[in-house]
Amino acid sequence: MVIKLNYGYLYPKTTDFIFAVVSEEMGFIIASIVIIAYVYILLRMIKIAKETKDPIGSYIVMGVIGIFFFHMVQNIGMTMGLLPITGVPLLLLSYGGSSLLTSVILIGLVLNIGARKS
Repeated sequence: MVIKLNYGYLYPKTTDFIFAVVSEEMGFIIASIVIIAYVYILLRMIKIAKETKDPIGSYIVMGVIGIFFFHMVQNIGMTMGLLPITGVPLLLLSYGGSSLLTSVILIGLVLNIGARKS
């Protein structure tokens, strides 16, 4: 006898609708924690961009902030039905190696700029 935990109303878990799957499987609290975690990451990046004395480093960090913010808003808006469906993954959470690798490289770049505040 196989017991399913999900109801099967959503797309497969390997698509870009991962936020809807997380919301359905784990509930409102975990979905809220995911959004709060992304906002926290963005706020820390903004702090790094403000504290950096190198203007090029600040521009790079602001570009990474734009990428993370766009992906977060587009994917969550897409799963809620507020924005059109596109192939934008939810960074650090969606299925796929290239998206995860790119986001980790971008975070490493931001941390390196943050470490060199001189």
